[in-house]
Amino acid sequence: MSGTTTVVEQQNPPSVARASGSMAIATIVSRASGLLSKLLLITIIGSGMLNDSYQAATTLPTMINELLLGGVLTSIAIPLLVRAEKEDGDGGESYAQWLITMSVVLLGIGTLIAVACAPLLTALFTGDADKANPALVTAFAYLVLPGIVFYGLSALLGAILNTRHVFGLPTWAPVLNNLVMIATLVVYWLMPGEVSLDPVRMGEPKLLVLGLGTMLGVAVQAGVMVPAMKRTGLRFRWRWGWDRRLAEFGGLAFWVLLYVALGFVSMAVLTRVALNDEGALVAYNYQWLVAQVPYGVLGVSLLTALMPKMSRAAAKNDTGALVGDLSFGNRMSAIMLMPFSALMTVGGLPIGLAIFSHGESGLDGGERMGMALALSAFGLVPYAITLLQLRVFYALKDARTPTLIQAIIVAVRIALLYAFLEFAPRDKLAAGVSIAMSLSFVVGCLVGQLWLRIRLGRLRTGYTAWTICLTVVASAIGFGVAAGAAWLAVRLLGTEGPVATAWVRMVVLTIVGLPLSFALLAVFRVPEVKPVMDKISRLVRRR
Repeated sequence: MSGTTTVVEQQNPPSVARASGSMAIATIVSRASGLLSKLLLITIIGSGMLNDSYQAATTLPTMINELLLGGVLTSIAIPLLVRAEKEDGDGGESYAQWLITMSVVLLGIGTLIAVACAPLLTALFTGDADKANPALVTAFAYLVLPGIVFYGLSALLGAILNTRHVFGLPTWAPVLNNLVMIATLVVYWLMPGEVSLDPVRMGEPKLLVLGLGTMLGVAVQAGVMVPAMKRTGLRFRWRWGWDRRLAEFGGLAFWVLLYVALGFVSMAVLTRVALNDEGALVAYNYQWLVAQVPYGVLGVSLLTALMPKMSRAAAKNDTGALVGDLSFGNRMSAIMLMPFSALMTVGGLPIGLAIFSHGESGLDGGERMGMALALSAFGLVPYAITLLQLRVFYALKDARTPTLIQAIIVAVRIALLYAFLEFAPRDKLAAGVSIAMSLSFVVGCLVGQLWLRIRLGRLRTGYTAWTICLTVVASAIGFGVAAGAAWLAVRLLGTEGPVATAWVRMVVLTIVGLPLSFALLAVFRVPEVKPVMDKISRLVRRR
């Protein structure tokens, strides 16, 4: 029965539009539930040393997984899986079995080594930071590092399901992770006592609940995909040996691994710098989480839609089409994300106070996150454009240039991080590390555009720059009006207290500033906005 179902599914895969719609909804729910879990975390445990230590430790399994599997999986293993599905007589089943076997072995060995070296990893990430608690970071690391296996398998099984036209479950699986994390935090909150910071006791129930609950969430995310794998007809068995096709991608793997390693170094330095001020690492991570919401919903969808087109244009050596797709992607990134960047710039402080100043975090924690968000939101559009530029190089089967650009970005970022550490007041480090991250993406965006200009010729940069200027002007006017409306609303409502005032300002800025900014883009006759406005006009006329 399962075999019949698989044949039908492969002959009649779901439409791209339907799959994209399902993934967009799942992404929104995932981002919302993830934000809720982070909000509960900071409400319950605050933004001090305990959360700093937790944030530093939970960074480790994700980054080590990227070093072991993530980059190679995305750029090498999955393209080969698609190829094996078309070329092999068994529809790629044996290659998928081999891929799972090798990944489990690699991730398992890597996990054992990482757990054994947990104190060394802690020293690498904390260094001699003034406000770090290495013993607490190490304790959390022992509990969460086994999650490396589940992070890797979650990505791998999700990718295999995608190649078999199953898109919904891999996108919804992170929601289950977030729900487990929310349940973990509720249990933690209900338990009596506190986590001891000096001395750190590994067997403390609350410490164990927080650490093991975090790992359990990732395990559930990976485990829920196993039944779905069986339903596609894939029968798993251990398969050993070497796949000859991997030899073709040896050079590509080197550059991809170097790219990931540079990111690891960057994050290690950022963590060490941020831990010189209690709460700075938490503030940075939370402002980055908020900034990623519009990109995760809008920017990733754009990138997903453009990547196949750019790959086909590159395969045909159609430089004109490739440049056109790049230019369109750059302009759409600015159009979709600049108003949100303006919202976070003008409304960063109200967002921080309204959402993150509850419970143990307090007004100080919310204000710190809001200020970091407001001062670094300018990096959202350069971040999106940089990632799009790197995808162009990958479409050209060039993994070397993205790594070189990554090296420049990381060098600039590390220099800025240490400059802020040296010259900025300690209580401003949260904003400092956030600004350093955004400025590095501005540099990356400029370097990427110049490099592509040398590689591909004229890139319609003037047209792109003009569109970006229009989005800046529209967003500035829109949120200038919104800021005035927010001020008036606070006066009319007579709200008292910083949190209530922040909620009023945040809501008014959002409901006035975003629609007005997009409307002004239509007034400015930005071509990419016209189809959307025409569709809205038709819907209004029907009513």
